[in-house]
Amino acid sequence: MAELTRRAFTTAGVAGVGLLLCTPTANALDRALRRTSQRAVRTGGTTLEQAASGAPTGYSRLSAGPGWPVAVRADLVEAKAGRDDRRTALGAFVQFTDLHITDTESPARFEYLHPFIGSAHRPQETLGTVATSALVKRVNSLRAGPFTGRQFDFVMTTGDNTDNHELLELDWFLTTLNGGAITPNSGDPNRYEGVQASGNPEFWNPGTRLADDYTKKGFPQIPGLLEAGISSFTAPGLNLPWYCTFGNHDDSVVGTLPEGIPGIEAWYTGKYKVIGKDESSARKLGTAIQQGQSVPLGELFGGGTVREVTPDPRRRPFSTSEFVKAHLATKNTGPGPVGHGFTDANSDGRNVYYTFRIAPGVTGISLDTTTQGGFADGSIGLAQFNWVESTLKRNSSTYYDFFGRKVTHSVTDELFVLFSHHTSGTMGNLLPDARHLLDPRLNGDTFVAMLQRFPNVVAWANGHTHLNKITPHVGKTPAQSFWEINTASHIDFPQHARVIELADNHDGTLSVFTTLIEADAPYAVDYSARTPDALASMYREFSYNDIHANLSHVGEAGDRNTELLLANPLS
Repeated sequence: MAELTRRAFTTAGVAGVGLLLCTPTANALDRALRRTSQRAVRTGGTTLEQAASGAPTGYSRLSAGPGWPVAVRADLVEAKAGRDDRRTALGAFVQFTDLHITDTESPARFEYLHPFIGSAHRPQETLGTVATSALVKRVNSLRAGPFTGRQFDFVMTTGDNTDNHELLELDWFLTTLNGGAITPNSGDPNRYEGVQASGNPEFWNPGTRLADDYTKKGFPQIPGLLEAGISSFTAPGLNLPWYCTFGNHDDSVVGTLPEGIPGIEAWYTGKYKVIGKDESSARKLGTAIQQGQSVPLGELFGGGTVREVTPDPRRRPFSTSEFVKAHLATKNTGPGPVGHGFTDANSDGRNVYYTFRIAPGVTGISLDTTTQGGFADGSIGLAQFNWVESTLKRNSSTYYDFFGRKVTHSVTDELFVLFSHHTSGTMGNLLPDARHLLDPRLNGDTFVAMLQRFPNVVAWANGHTHLNKITPHVGKTPAQSFWEINTASHIDFPQHARVIELADNHDGTLSVFTTLIEADAPYAVDYSARTPDALASMYREFSYNDIHANLSHVGEAGDRNTELLLANPLS
């Protein structure tokens, strides 16, 4: 069986940005897509069929570009012929990550830092709830994995569900996934009060032409867009169970500042919003945050250009306990399960990690890699590390101890898939967590080394980086190796979710298929349109054209639609 390997297929530049392909490359792509279609149960509705495409420079409308074929990754074990005919599905699910549901009118945001920290403000963020609902629509319409045909078992969202740790954002997030009426507006119920209606030329104001960098790039004038963005709509909600993992933006102010800042609640719910600073002050603050230095909070919250907005008590920051209890509330059960992975044991907010059943013989482990000590990156506490190790031992008949000695015991084997917000490479923040001040923090390398002692670990899915990246973690033996699957966000382009399917090839190997999907919205619409689909379309278009967009976050071919081979530890 001819295979498309990671290196056998390359494009003439960043895939999906509309670069002209020469004839040989175009022919190779056509062959690869035909082969992918032959191997798949279906490709419709996924990036196997088509993907957003636009020009690499200037302001660009989007269109349907060619799909991305499956890349076979045989980094860990050899791909054996005939496995498509032998394969049986073990599980299938969808990963959402970094939804960043945002209250863009909140006083406790620092959009003026965007020239130095691009994520401080995004031109599309007011449309986040309706755009996420379009992603939900996509999952509901797909129903099953494209390679195994197995019905989806669940959706997992791997953190940064909210943008700024705010009760109102949490409510919008829960309603978006569960379904129901949403009015994505805060403060004055009759008008938008965020920076995009401020007249400040640091930002794109769609209703007022300014000399801003967005307009200079070609962003259009769209009067009435913000009003449409804060209008009520009904979210369809997922039609299958979903689970939740905690992220740093769910954990702290703008995902970066330490928890427990004196007076912070009054700032969230108050009436003064800082929308501008002189360049020197903004640069100083941006540099401090980026480099992990002490942040002068007085300068962050005060001075500069201040806009008075309508106070709103619903903007209050939530505690970790409140986050968990909101998921446990009956009104937020939606398609289930109750708590969306969290149980009463998590409701004190101290330990927000848990296990759950993915499918018969497959266990999911949801981690908490955040720390309330501050800064965006994460780590894992020693107590949670030991809990993961004990969980793996409990259902691994064969594993390796700390010294590399093989251990066997009589237990029922399970395969394990882990979920976290942070990646192994972004778990270097060892600041103590306020919830466990005496608990030492461990980095990503230490955690990976522990996972490699357990052959039953097959994959680790995560987010945080807003890019697509798949990493093989090669162990001392093929059985001690696993895959790390990092998926881009739904706030910054390329705005992907990922279908993940686990299958037994009945030849001593497993396959993990990863297929990227986009929101169910047109690639381009008339700017006068105000339907939910149209707003979701513009959300994607604006993210592509953001002056801070990094189009390389789409990843290489081997980071997108893949078949990841690994040894079956139970063979």
